[in-house]
Amino acid sequence: MCGIIGYNGSSDPKEILIDGLKRLEYRGYDSAGIAILEKEHVDVYRSKGRIEKLEDKLVGKHFTGSLGIGHTRWATHGAPNEINAHPHRVGSVTLVHNGIIENYLDLKEALKAQKRKIASETDTEIVAHLFDIEIQKGSSLQNAVRAVIPQLKGSYAFVVMSDQEPDVLLGVRHGAPLLVGIGEKENFLASDVQAILHRTNKVIYLNDDEYVICRKKSVEVFNFNGQPVQFEIKTIQWTPDQMEKGGYRHFMLKEIYEQGQAVANTLENKIDLAKGLVSIPELQKHLDLLKRVKSISIVACGTARHAALVGKYYIEKFARVAVDVDFGSEFRYRDPILDKESLTILISQSGETADTLAAQKEAKLKGVKTLAICNVRESTLARESDMVIYTQAGPEIGVASTKAFTTQLVVLYLVALELGLMRGALTEAQAREYTSDVLKLPFLIENTLSLEQKVEQISSHLQKKDFFFYLGRDVNYPIALEGSLKLKEISYAHAEGYPAGEIKHGPIALIDKKVATIVLTPSATSSETNPDTTSGILYEKMMSNLQEVKSRGGMIISIGSGEDKKLTNESNFYLGIPKTTWALNPILLTIPLQLLAYHVAVGRGTDVDKPRNLAKSVTVE
Repeated sequence: MCGIIGYNGSSDPKEILIDGLKRLEYRGYDSAGIAILEKEHVDVYRSKGRIEKLEDKLVGKHFTGSLGIGHTRWATHGAPNEINAHPHRVGSVTLVHNGIIENYLDLKEALKAQKRKIASETDTEIVAHLFDIEIQKGSSLQNAVRAVIPQLKGSYAFVVMSDQEPDVLLGVRHGAPLLVGIGEKENFLASDVQAILHRTNKVIYLNDDEYVICRKKSVEVFNFNGQPVQFEIKTIQWTPDQMEKGGYRHFMLKEIYEQGQAVANTLENKIDLAKGLVSIPELQKHLDLLKRVKSISIVACGTARHAALVGKYYIEKFARVAVDVDFGSEFRYRDPILDKESLTILISQSGETADTLAAQKEAKLKGVKTLAICNVRESTLARESDMVIYTQAGPEIGVASTKAFTTQLVVLYLVALELGLMRGALTEAQAREYTSDVLKLPFLIENTLSLEQKVEQISSHLQKKDFFFYLGRDVNYPIALEGSLKLKEISYAHAEGYPAGEIKHGPIALIDKKVATIVLTPSATSSETNPDTTSGILYEKMMSNLQEVKSRGGMIISIGSGEDKKLTNESNFYLGIPKTTWALNPILLTIPLQLLAYHVAVGRGTDVDKPRNLAKSVTVE
């Protein structure tokens, strides 16, 4: 989730890089650094902490060079300190990187066998060594990248410069964002448009598996096979005065794109990295209760309730505790059966949702401990709960919840793992693998966001549809509910989410050519430690439900995992999310559904950020 900025031009690179980093700082602020190529050497400045500390190091520094790169970091491999900060310099190569190199340990051992000195704990430095090896052989940056890329596994974007080519920045994209800004006798590379919008509104969006050779006056884009790629320079319509939206047309779209960082922030301080296990500080004072709790009620409203339904699957699977999910508006009226060995979890983005607060009071009246999952510090829900875990999503301005929802799912996942481990329902080996899986989530989210262009194309075929079905099974059924809610909220289209097996019990009567059906059919990765025993069966069941719709003339948009020829052939449109586990599939599925709702709404001309009749925080019953 790091932020990257690169500059090749004739202006002062220090000011451009620092300004760009400030605009990218929401992507990470564990450390920051810049590197500027002078005539005979490269000056590298790095600092732990926020950009201001880096600026302090640069006071009074003047540069004559015009080529530079900068980076603001969210730590993955290696502690947040100056040694691990980017840029990393090896030989004549200087490099910044966003992503995870999954096979870096194997590469590191191979480099050590070649007597290479590894200075940091990062996976990034390993890539710099690989480039340096090729440069020492006499390769250009362009030839070097073609030798290095096949050695890497994972998701990444990086920008490289070499002393041997003082007029070139090389940028590479594979699963993490990178764009090119086109200026007057200057060009830029950046993770996000907001880093450069004050300098240019002309942008090239790199696709996955492309690299760019960026000079002062020219840009060339190639695929990973070295073949030239035709690109389109897009004009960003917004002005720097709209930067409160981060350069996005709507807050909702901005917040969709912030989900990777929001998840990263939510994970922070909730994992014991030394042990590789979840450890949530907010739960530690209540271990006795959590170890003996016999039942859990999760209470929420709207989107938060859909998160609660996913949480039910997580907790029952990982912790083997029975879970009920209630609407906040219904909980207290049914006189729920609660006792001192129960736990009530309450979920609210704002912490001020009236129905959820009323449910909290009901639980406390019955002597039940409460756990709040909330995004706003010092909110009523947070203050009055026995335990509170903040989702760290940051301000969510769009009325239709996006990043708040995904961070709620992450918190519920972590809670389920911690409960499962402390209660003995999970072994340490199982819990460690599940924990390792979730650490990859921010980068999987970034990869999923690359589906937007295809989603937008699909949405153009849906503008005149009268009705939408969203179908899912098991843990993906609540995501069908959430997808349909998003569409209803902002496009005003009628949509319903259903467990796929229930469609034949009545709703299938509505299927005809005017209906679009979104079918959630991901597969799941598995391992010996955490075997998947259900996704294959569920996949086949979902295929049967898909055929039931197809045979009645309904349009089908299916969302699966990776390349899926069967789903592609049986659907009008297919979207493939990155392959991941049973438990993380719901989070990734959410993203194309959010984007679909957004683009349908934009096409229909509705007010995306302020849909009619809705408010962000519902403070009345």
